[in-house]
Amino acid sequence: MEFQPSPDRPTPLLGKIIFASRWLQLPIYLGLIVVQGVYAYKFLAALYNMMSNLTTLSETQIMLAVLGLIDVVMIANLLLMVTVGGYETFVSRLRIDRHPDQPEWLDHVNATVLKVKLSMAIISISSIHLLQTFINAAQMAEATMKWQVIIHLAFLVSAASLAYTDKLLHSVSQPQH
Repeated sequence: MEFQPSPDRPTPLLGKIIFASRWLQLPIYLGLIVVQGVYAYKFLAALYNMMSNLTTLSETQIMLAVLGLIDVVMIANLLLMVTVGGYETFVSRLRIDRHPDQPEWLDHVNATVLKVKLSMAIISISSIHLLQTFINAAQMAEATMKWQVIIHLAFLVSAASLAYTDKLLHSVSQPQH
């Protein structure tokens, strides 16, 4: 259903230009799709490398390689959320309502939901990096490990703040009866 301006009050030209400017984000989202391809290549190359050297890798090296693969998957998921959710929220509807593969979260995506989901994805990625650090602690500088923990905690506090703000805004916009 397209927006139709009121017949007695047409949309001014400046309003039309400003509204149409959302399409300037299209090349950005297309670029993120290209980056998805880069991460797919990176994943396959890392998987091939791990499988090729499987007999010479220690259990710890295999665990670190698997965590690296999971990290690539998490970043790819983050890219997908930004691409699909951002396009749907800020540019145009995707019109895939009856598609069997439509992500469940896309039904109720908005800027706030997208921020909370992205912050949770970033925390997950940070957690994978932190786990890699602790597994490989003997080769890491203590200061590096401390900074990684501090940064991870900052991500946690930021995500909790976003979620709490969303809860406050939601409760104000929809008062309880």
